[in-house]
Amino acid sequence: MNVRRVSSANVRQSKVIGGIAIAFVLAAPATVWAVNREFLPGIQWQQPPVITPGESDGPPSDAIVLFDGTDMSAWENAENWTVADGVVTEGRGDVRTKQSFGDCQLHIEWSSPLPARGRGQGRGNSGIFFHDRYEIQVLDSYDNETYFEGQAGAIYKQMPPLVNAMRPPGEWNVYDVIWTSPKFNDDGSLASPAYVTALHNGVLILNHFELRGDTFWPTVPSYQAHGPGPIRLQDHGNPVRFRNIWVREFKPLTSERVHEPKFHDHDTGREWLVSEGETPPEESSESPAAESPTAAAQAAPAETDSIEQATRSTRSRRPWRPVRRWLGR
Repeated sequence: MNVRRVSSANVRQSKVIGGIAIAFVLAAPATVWAVNREFLPGIQWQQPPVITPGESDGPPSDAIVLFDGTDMSAWENAENWTVADGVVTEGRGDVRTKQSFGDCQLHIEWSSPLPARGRGQGRGNSGIFFHDRYEIQVLDSYDNETYFEGQAGAIYKQMPPLVNAMRPPGEWNVYDVIWTSPKFNDDGSLASPAYVTALHNGVLILNHFELRGDTFWPTVPSYQAHGPGPIRLQDHGNPVRFRNIWVREFKPLTSERVHEPKFHDHDTGREWLVSEGETPPEESSESPAAESPTAAAQAAPAETDSIEQATRSTRSRRPWRPVRRWLGR
């Protein structure tokens, strides 16, 4: 009989490995539980509307086109601005949209004059106003120093752009602005401030910035109750050009609660409220899956005692091996 010697080190190693294996097996159901358990928030959402995106910065199917290169019929005082070759050039007096807007996404392209003239705030200056009172600055900020909260892409007098993404004079710049209007209580007090996110030539320049109020040059920012308002383009005495102007109004999706937040176990079909805990109430104290890996490891030596007993039994038979060989000679 060929019996392999089993050292005490091997026995101890077997105990450790056996303990780890048993602990893993006992812990496994908890892992499987987490995989097969689904969280159900209990909110029934409105189906998002389907739209057709535009091509090459063109308006999507749900956009309101404010200027398509042919006429300024969507604006007041437009007769004092010049439309030619698909662009409109800043003229005498501001222009305002005839339609009022609240929360919206605005796309607008603009170009500062070439050759560049003037410096600071006197070079390629205009502005885009929401509700006729909150301005994102238009300015030739290409190699043109001015106060930071007054350069291109700034919320005027409140927040500079995160970066200067300006193109050289004569080239076209693109603003994509996500505007969230301020909301007011019935008594005229502020319920929530205005927020703005903006990209300049595809680069983030304002990230959900909270406005402190209006942006007029001579006054401290403040909020006065108002509803939807026009979009205004400013005349600042510089022949800034504009093209491809469109806007999308947006509203939050509607929803309703159909049940309280709960879990669903796809293996057993059980469901229970999130407020009742991570596991079903009836199994929180009785489930074997609740046994910790430490307890399993402590139980492991009992499972490996048979290995040590078998080793001792083998050792007790070893002396017969040389006797049988001697008797056979």
